[in-house]
Amino acid sequence: MSAPLFIYIHGFNSSPESFKARFFKDWMIRQGRGDEVLVPHLPHWPAKAAALLEKLIEEHSDRNITLIGSSLGGYYSTWLVEKYGVRAVLVNPAVRPYELLADMLGEQGNYYSDERYELTRDHLDQLLAINREVLHYPDRYMLLTQTGDETLDYREAVEKFSESPQLVQAGGSHGFDQFEHVIPAILAFAEGRVELQGIPDLQMSEKI
Repeated sequence: MSAPLFIYIHGFNSSPESFKARFFKDWMIRQGRGDEVLVPHLPHWPAKAAALLEKLIEEHSDRNITLIGSSLGGYYSTWLVEKYGVRAVLVNPAVRPYELLADMLGEQGNYYSDERYELTRDHLDQLLAINREVLHYPDRYMLLTQTGDETLDYREAVEKFSESPQLVQAGGSHGFDQFEHVIPAILAFAEGRVELQGIPDLQMSEKI
């Protein structure tokens, strides 16, 4: 089996400094597997973000690639799975961001940097251009979602990825509470196994 590579794809106005990205990278470093993780900083323009992700996948085509797509990163991951046949773990993924973001046109700022920019119709058009309504590789997705997501309607992802392995947890948030509990399932999925049964229910007193 080729060497594994995890590419963490962050969400809208996020960055490699997001909690889940840092947590996963640090967790893998502690396991002596830090060289198996890439967390690119994506441009706010979808076409440029897509080109960057394509370049990464093509540069590492000799590796066993698994994407970890959070929110908008889940949308990018869906397009990449359909194009390259890689695996993807989708964490509270956006399904139709070109509709969701239509109410947010105007000035935007990255949550982790001083970057400011104008969200325009061109952004939405670029997102729509990579939409994939039909999934040809449902077994190459694993959906991790929480019903308490305050940003996205989790039911959209449950419906779209209905033929894929799913973990739907009651409660939680868009940030995906207690992310540490699903890391073993992510690693197993990268090896072609689905191991979701042993993940504990959310304990509200232990939220992270």
